[in-house]
Amino acid sequence: MDADSKAARRLLRLTCSVQKYDWGRTGSDSLVSKLYGLNSGKRTDIDKPYAEFWMGTHESGPSFLAKKGGAGGVAGAVVNGSSANGGCGEIVSLKSWILKNPNVLGDKVLHRWGCDLPFLFKVLSVAKALSIQAHPDKELAKTLHKLLPNVYKDDNHKPEMALAITEFEALCSFISLQELKSVLQNVPEIVELVGSEEANRVLHVEMQDGEEKAKFVLQSIFTNLMTASMEMTTKATTKLKSRLHKESQVRPLTEKEQLVLRLEKQYPADIGVIAAFFFNYVKLNPGQALYLGANEPHAYISGECIECMATSDNVVRAGLTPKHRDVQTLCSMLTYKQGFPEILKGFPLSPYITRYLPPFDEFEVDCCILPKGTSSVFPAVSGPSIFLVTDGEGSMLTASHNDAVAEGDVLFAPANTEINITTSSKLQLYRAGVNSRFLQIV
Repeated sequence: MDADSKAARRLLRLTCSVQKYDWGRTGSDSLVSKLYGLNSGKRTDIDKPYAEFWMGTHESGPSFLAKKGGAGGVAGAVVNGSSANGGCGEIVSLKSWILKNPNVLGDKVLHRWGCDLPFLFKVLSVAKALSIQAHPDKELAKTLHKLLPNVYKDDNHKPEMALAITEFEALCSFISLQELKSVLQNVPEIVELVGSEEANRVLHVEMQDGEEKAKFVLQSIFTNLMTASMEMTTKATTKLKSRLHKESQVRPLTEKEQLVLRLEKQYPADIGVIAAFFFNYVKLNPGQALYLGANEPHAYISGECIECMATSDNVVRAGLTPKHRDVQTLCSMLTYKQGFPEILKGFPLSPYITRYLPPFDEFEVDCCILPKGTSSVFPAVSGPSIFLVTDGEGSMLTASHNDAVAEGDVLFAPANTEINITTSSKLQLYRAGVNSRFLQIV
């Protein structure tokens, strides 16, 4: 049996990538910074933002087989005739290793998605709001990638899920029709931006007029708002801020109004500040999750989370960002569904493992919290998995190997690998894998 085949039968320790976007938490306050430092062995800067820790195969932040031993199994990954674990071989990316060992994906995954992981696994540390954004469906992703490959990095869609580690805030999906009417009656700056005729169209539509009519007027007023001139936007946000500060002296501001003032401090004179009134304000407690399909608007506000998505880095932005904005594309692509999003609380697989199962084939996430002196089993599944240890230390036992693991370790598990986990102290880890509903289809 050659070295690659041996490696394909055991866990592989990964060295992963970090993204230092300016909305990230600074190193001393960032879980991403801590995990990246432990994972890479590199010292992180306490004064620099560390936003996202990436685990997977996407070219914008690829993972590599670790150079040293332990779970790393990389001694078995041979490139150009020399071991990647030695000093003479080149570093092996997880993607290139999978291309040489496609059996690690399992037959169903290989047939559906080819020689690549269908999911991308992340940790996010959010200090200030991310952009108001949406992710394109597959058809639009192909078009955008062809037209602007430097902006839209791939041709895949990007459904995603955020699982809160700390308290986590987000704007997500459009508020209901009745809530939108209340906003227009109580936020005069919006009416000034879009005009009274546009506002009246919303105020006079009723639920009995049908869902399509409601979507039509919502799209019209939202597009009108997002395409307002910079001069008008600056004037409106200035008036909004002044009015809310004055009103706070005589009444408690609503949660949404308080949020809007926070956003204005982060992104002065940005249309996204006013657009926040159009979206649901979602607060997740640790252990709760939010999922987002293609073409659904959202903006993460603060907190830390586990994130999983289809393997893509496509983002269409239109507010709360210094990055490239594509307002017309965003306004034209949205579904304009209204109502509060579903919050997932997960369901128990065992006393210590909770599963979060979104309605997307590409991924699911498990959270495992093992008290001191306990053990648990991840049964073999017919698709690949990535494990991230976020707290404590323990061991992961497969049929062929027993690997010590600790905080910051990231491991790739081939399809059809049963894993027993034990710990002498508290251990917390997360697993990303292909959606079990898809794997169970006969």
